[in-house]
Amino acid sequence: MKAVERWVSPRMQQEISLARWGHGGIPVLVLPTAGGDAEEIERHHLVTHLGDLIESGAIRLFSCDSVAGKAMTLGTGTVQYRNALLNQFHQAVAHEVVPAIRADAGTSHSVIVAGASIGAFNSVALICRFPELFGAAIGMSGTYDVERFLGGYTDDLYFSSPTKFLPGLEGPQLEVLRKRFVLLASGTGAWENIDESWRMAGVLGKKGVPNRVDDWGPEFEHEWPTWWAMLPKYLKELLG
Repeated sequence: MKAVERWVSPRMQQEISLARWGHGGIPVLVLPTAGGDAEEIERHHLVTHLGDLIESGAIRLFSCDSVAGKAMTLGTGTVQYRNALLNQFHQAVAHEVVPAIRADAGTSHSVIVAGASIGAFNSVALICRFPELFGAAIGMSGTYDVERFLGGYTDDLYFSSPTKFLPGLEGPQLEVLRKRFVLLASGTGAWENIDESWRMAGVLGKKGVPNRVDDWGPEFEHEWPTWWAMLPKYLKELLG
């Protein structure tokens, strides 16, 4: 059972879509790759590979447009605009998308957030920024240093990127984050760079945030079949 909701985000001043598959279970938000939309994971058959979890009612699957990622891909506006939009995108997910997920699911249960490539960056950033909303994050084939995609650095990127803000984070937010779990998985085949996952793990580990890096080896490339294999496995692990 699929449904799609669209609204104009007051934080981003543009439309965002939220798609849902399933009828019950733990809410799982999968964030698209760089310029992907809410239905990208269906077109690339990831929804199909999660079919048993969806149909059994173990998970209720959601995905929203990668608004900031699209701006990165197209080089929209200035460096300042793209950095600001990334910050606003995270705010929109936390304060618009997650409430919509909770209303749809009829629960206040923490959301599992996941994504591949830039979606992995956004997943890890969101759990670090809003650990009260997300129970776990799964970053697949992650790209965690996004400054090069934005065209440069501004203060907005400091607040959006866990590699920037996490080293200095203290207080209640960090205490909640230390009760969460971040899973970082990557192949070492074509277009993969597992070093980014290890660097992200190092930043998390230094702040006492539970995490794990899984190396899937050279046969797994930066492509959808890798994520077809990874995401069902990790969701089943997290669900117990």
